[in-house]
Amino acid sequence: MGIYNVMEDVVRDVLSKNKRDLHLTCDCERCLNDIMAIALNELPPHYIANEKHSPYIRAAHEADRQGATNILSIVARAARKVSNAPRCENMAPNNEETP
Repeated sequence: MGIYNVMEDVVRDVLSKNKRDLHLTCDCERCLNDIMAIALNELPPHYIANEKHSPYIRAAHEADRQGATNILSIVARAARKVSNAPRCENMAPNNEETP
């Protein structure tokens, strides 16, 4: 396994559970990854070296109400940023010529 940042799972879960409430302009893989990257850059990492500890760390983040609210706030801010300026092909202007 090596080492792993459990915050990736936490942020992915928060994004998945709240995707509808975030009113995303686009929910393609590229936009979701952009949201995760922005959010993860603002959150402290939580690395583990043993995969069996991941569920405990994730549960601890969910149980910490203030921490969970902070993570949701950061994810919401990242979602707004990406929704305001998506970089994916789905939202690119149509470059086709009209006859």
